[in-house]
Amino acid sequence: MIEAFQISSGFVLGTLIGSYLATLLIRWPAGRSAAAGRSACDACRRTLRPSELVPVLSHLLSGGRCRTCKAAIDPKHLAVELAAGAVGAVAMVAHPGWLGLVTAALGWWLLIAALIDLYHHWLPDELTLPLIPLGLLAGWAGYGPDLEARLIGAAAGFLVLWLIAYAYRKLRHREGMGGGDPKLFAALGAWLGWMHLPMVLLGAGLVGIAAIAAARARGQAVSATDRLPLGTLMILPAWAIWLVIARQPLDF
Repeated sequence: MIEAFQISSGFVLGTLIGSYLATLLIRWPAGRSAAAGRSACDACRRTLRPSELVPVLSHLLSGGRCRTCKAAIDPKHLAVELAAGAVGAVAMVAHPGWLGLVTAALGWWLLIAALIDLYHHWLPDELTLPLIPLGLLAGWAGYGPDLEARLIGAAAGFLVLWLIAYAYRKLRHREGMGGGDPKLFAALGAWLGWMHLPMVLLGAGLVGIAAIAAARARGQAVSATDRLPLGTLMILPAWAIWLVIARQPLDF
């Protein structure tokens, strides 16, 4: 009963967070505020009623369409709400208690960063840089790897990818990596510690290979110059690693 309550609570909270993340994903890259003004239909601009803002349920009951103009609601809303709900549920199962909330919060933060990078090849500083002090704060509080490993991880994470990007630019005379990737890798180092960063890169490589194989299986042409969202590829294994290595402070 307790576990079922934790799972359901994590899922419900996640869908609520996901509703905002979906709005952020759609509006932020377009230069629109996700916080200003009331929620409205993207097509007819009708202000939505509270009954139309219930995560997941409202989308299913409306058939994925605006009740006034019948325009299709962006499917990203439902997808992100479900993904955020899954993050919350998994976090609460893996780490009951306060650590579960820390794990969920990290997962939701990484989720929006991964989605923005996936759809727009953009990792805003507003998402990557705050993760560094937050990761160090979690280490100071005793959650997961020790603070020293995190400090080294943050520095090493940034330098490794920055040097790779610099070398590629000098050798190929073009950009091969976005400026946000080293900052994100530094943030992941601040959460996971330096010793887990090689696993993040290995996992990112494997996920990238799987994505390319899937694209080719669908008949999609893939070339060496195609852009891959490295941030998204790193985030997927990084959160999985956190699920395994995270631990409660010794005082708890």
